Amino acid sequence: MPSAWKSPLEGYENAEPLPTTTNPDGKSLYNPPGPKSASYEEFPNPIDSSNNGFDFHIYYMQHSPSEAQYAKELHERIRREFPELRIYKLWDKPVGPHPVAMFEVNAFNPHQVGTFFSWLTVNRGPCSVLIHPNTNNSLKDHTELMSWMGRPFPLLTDRLKSEPRF
Repeated sequence: MPSAWKSPLEGYENAEPLPTTTNPDGKSLYNPPGPKSASYEEFPNPIDSSNNGFDFHIYYMQHSPSEAQYAKELHERIRREFPELRIYKLWDKPVGPHPVAMFEVNAFNPHQVGTFFSWLTVNRGPCSVLIHPNTNNSLKDHTELMSWMGRPFPLLTDRLKSEPRF
């Protein structure tokens, strides 16, 4: 049965073989210089950046006073430190497919995604974070293309649509 995933090497079928030599550290492989990936500047297809490229859903246990307080403070810190990102209000209860309280932050370009991801890695505290692209398929975005920081939560996927959003 053929794979549902196309080869990640599509477009490189006739490329020169890569060297197998290691760098002076003796562990990492030498990569010859080449052109910079376009993904540094633009999201790859099928990510639709017409509204925003990525959503960060920051989850917290609403019945834990310490987690709720941390989330409230984190929300304010993000608003102060990342005013260029779109941040939504704190939800103190489950909303949509999200099974616990959360707030959402949107990033609009690859640099913002990388910067915010690395910042959240060290500042998310007890919160978990669902990170997903927006490809016009909410179900796939939240279930196949997502990543987690912290403990994952089961989503209420019956509330997501698999057909394109308009």
